[in-house]
Amino acid sequence: MNRIMSHLTLGAIALAALTGSAAAQETTLRLSNWLPASHAIVKDIVMPWAEQVEEATDGRVAVQILDAPLGPPPAHFDLAATGASDLTFGVHGYTPGRFALTDIAELPFLTPSAEALSVGLWRLHESMLAEQNEHAGVKVLGLWGHGPGHLFTTGGDVTPLSELEGSKVRVAGAVTNQLATEMGMVPLQAPSPQTYEVLSGGVADSIFFPYESILFFNLDSLIEKGFRVPGGLYNVSFFFVMNEGKWDSLSEENQAAIDSVSGEALARMAGQAWDAVDAEGLAALEGSVEFHDATDEEMEEIRAEAQAIYDTVREKVEAKGVDFDAALQMLENETAKVAAE
Repeated sequence: MNRIMSHLTLGAIALAALTGSAAAQETTLRLSNWLPASHAIVKDIVMPWAEQVEEATDGRVAVQILDAPLGPPPAHFDLAATGASDLTFGVHGYTPGRFALTDIAELPFLTPSAEALSVGLWRLHESMLAEQNEHAGVKVLGLWGHGPGHLFTTGGDVTPLSELEGSKVRVAGAVTNQLATEMGMVPLQAPSPQTYEVLSGGVADSIFFPYESILFFNLDSLIEKGFRVPGGLYNVSFFFVMNEGKWDSLSEENQAAIDSVSGEALARMAGQAWDAVDAEGLAALEGSVEFHDATDEEMEEIRAEAQAIYDTVREKVEAKGVDFDAALQMLENETAKVAAE
């Protein structure tokens, strides 16, 4: 965890520079942050967005990133919905069963591009998902996904797939939970900041993570082998939200200015940030992690196991009144458009 603590120390100066002048603003939005200041979400997404907000509003609105989180990662949506914090971000899957519609962006094999998935998810949200009001109590400023997730082990073999049966794996939500179960593994839920303890303590033998997170959370010293499929075994969807009452209290001018740097623009920036840090993570892992890319036979097996996940997500999405096939088709189409740009 020394690396994470150093990240917090190194990021303090940057946060102070961003928040130090907040008191002079017409409106200051308080943001609860549960990640180290140098994590990509904070330094490459939240902080640039905050700077864009101040610029777009001609200095009338500033964002104050709090020195300490107001609650654990799974509590962050409610921190915004109840007004304990004006702004928060978080992982939909940290509160299993609450957000069904965004599971569609976490399905296996979707895309190798976080930018394409993030923009595609935002377009799908605007077109088909937002009207179902799963994010009640907040103004949704952005949604995004991280890079494709892979399976990493602390030494256990990843091929043949039968070697994974019975092993304990850290998961991050309903989709990875079911994927692990279908693969014969034992899923263990844990937020990302707890993953070093989970793996180093032997609580889990493996983890579903993107490249970036292995490096950032200091797991490269623990991980020995990786299993990959085209488009990823899964993804994770994130929300970035503002308390609805706080949003309503802003002037129309300030709302329009914040909207101009949010939505698809924020999704694109977030996706680009993830793609960049994933590339850095992969480069750092090459040579130290033994990667195995799924064979045709293994892909056939994984696809068969993943069908149950698609069926489960279909059932949850359609229970909310959304046509799953149409939503998935739109997500795939929009993702492909962005990837082809």
